[in-house]
Amino acid sequence: MDQGLTYTPAGATSPADDLWTGEFPGFRRFDTTVVIGHGEPRWTAASESVLRWGIKRRSGFRVAPDAAVSTDAEYRISAGCGPVSVHEPVRVVAVIDTENRCGFAYGTLPGHPVSGEEAFVVHRDSTGTVSLTLRSLTRPAPAGPWRSLFPALLVAQRLYRRRYLRALVD
Repeated sequence: MDQGLTYTPAGATSPADDLWTGEFPGFRRFDTTVVIGHGEPRWTAASESVLRWGIKRRSGFRVAPDAAVSTDAEYRISAGCGPVSVHEPVRVVAVIDTENRCGFAYGTLPGHPVSGEEAFVVHRDSTGTVSLTLRSLTRPAPAGPWRSLFPALLVAQRLYRRRYLRALVD
């Protein structure tokens, strides 16, 4: 695997690219874009939020450490209810921060409930329309107790995707 990730190749979700191409046999591929607003204030707020894990946090996750995304940095994403929490070790594999495109992709590390990559990208067009693109590649974790729960994890993933798509809309 790539630098301890549970999949290859790192950066497969291509967060810097407008169009996502490529074949990824064995992975469930997801790619969608929604409009989240218009104008400079919306762009500024959304781009700052995405680079500080705002989408994950506003969707019910905790992220440690409390730091902006940084390529090759490792984080622990957690979600839970009461005394039960699920912990997801990840590594940021790509960061994009340009005048009109901002976001990142993270990859799963051993111990994560699934294997793959997820990207969150905010971008704006020439009219000032600000959009959010979510991309992911998912397959069962290579080992561990989560493998048998993969179908249930896909249901949870769909629920959280809906939250992600609303997270930056004020």
